[in-house]
Amino acid sequence: MVMNELLGGRIKALRNAKNFTQEQIADRIGVSRQKYARIENGANSITLDILSAIAEVLDVTVGDITKVLDEKPAVAYRAGEGGSSSAKIFDMLDFFYANKHLYAKLQQRDMK
Repeated sequence: MVMNELLGGRIKALRNAKNFTQEQIADRIGVSRQKYARIENGANSITLDILSAIAEVLDVTVGDITKVLDEKPAVAYRAGEGGSSSAKIFDMLDFFYANKHLYAKLQQRDMK
């Protein structure tokens, strides 16, 4: 499902850049506007035939559309992917505050 959403989002961005409506693209590739909208939303799988037709209408290559599948999301760490970065950050914060607290205690002890 994620693949369909990535492709759909890329197709939508390219369509908007060319100032086409969903209906214009759907008419040119021979599908209903509803089916085309489901492709953009990632609800429908996209066949190579339809992908090729969309690429032709948008005057791009199939590779221009599918390259989004090779890109790593810039915000993947925010979703907790990639080895649970959130947990690592919280561990570092805990470690920092524990050391800060220990440092403050040592300073107080040295002042006495």
